[in-house]
Amino acid sequence: MAEKVAKVGVKKVGGFLYFVDKAGHVSRAKMARGRKKGAKSKPEVVAKVGVKKQVGYLYFIDKHGDISRAKMARA
Repeated sequence: MAEKVAKVGVKKVGGFLYFVDKAGHVSRAKMARGRKKGAKSKPEVVAKVGVKKQVGYLYFIDKHGDISRAKMARA
């Protein structure tokens, strides 16, 4: 079961992958589709949150646009 860590409320746009970066901010990167390569562009920070990550948890952006975490099965 996931628990909410921070309320951010990010509005997601199609064609982008949203993730929590190393600094704990919400970032997005363009996804590659067919011949269009998305890896050429650098990820951009969408919201500066600064969440402190703990070992053994997976951090992600939930359907409400907030940062959540779930305990990893392998940890």
